[in-house]
Amino acid sequence: VSLWDCGEYITAAYKLEVGHPPGAPLFMLLGRLFSFFANPTDVAVWINRMSALSSSATILLMFWSITMMAKKMVFQKTRTLSTGDTIAVLGSGFIGALAYAFTDSFWFSAVEGEVYAMSSLFTAMIFWAILKWDEEMDAIKHGELDGEHSPMRWMILIMFLFGLAIGVHLLGLLVVPAIAYVIYFNQWDKVNLKGFFLTGIISVFTLGFIQEGIIPGTISMASKFEIAFVNSLGLPFYIG
Repeated sequence: VSLWDCGEYITAAYKLEVGHPPGAPLFMLLGRLFSFFANPTDVAVWINRMSALSSSATILLMFWSITMMAKKMVFQKTRTLSTGDTIAVLGSGFIGALAYAFTDSFWFSAVEGEVYAMSSLFTAMIFWAILKWDEEMDAIKHGELDGEHSPMRWMILIMFLFGLAIGVHLLGLLVVPAIAYVIYFNQWDKVNLKGFFLTGIISVFTLGFIQEGIIPGTISMASKFEIAFVNSLGLPFYIG
């Protein structure tokens, strides 16, 4: 148990208690699930294992993401991969993913009962999903997929994953600007400095709106409804 929030998170997950604000409800639920496999003396170990599994899945998704971007670079010249191209693409993914796996910050978050391993997993998953969207959009442009094949399902998955990621840590939201740039480079053939900066500004405002507006705003609205329904209309608690 590292000397910071790990002890709190492990205890809160084991007993399904309330962690420090803004909370990590999904982490607590999954930690509780992992604790079912443990004796009471081994709970911390099993919740640490959850972080290890989250981190290993993060590295897998990073490998897939790097290979997709490397393949996209090759596809600028030709739509078929030679043996050399395939080795280069897979090699870049292998080296890039392993280089990240053994960095200090990532490695330490992978072996402790903290939210950062699972938050990294959601960030990697969301970025991988937007690259899948980009890949399918490109395939439709080149006639490799029919028009009925809808890449929009990846966008729906991304929204769902964002919702889950918020239940672990708000760091998952930082992938919003990356998503904005993937969409920009995919949809606009003529990329220029003005469009580049405008995309960045819009993405930052979108990030701020989600973090400051949607997340606390929906709870605040529910609170106001609750107070109005109970205090003004005399209805029972939780109606609002």
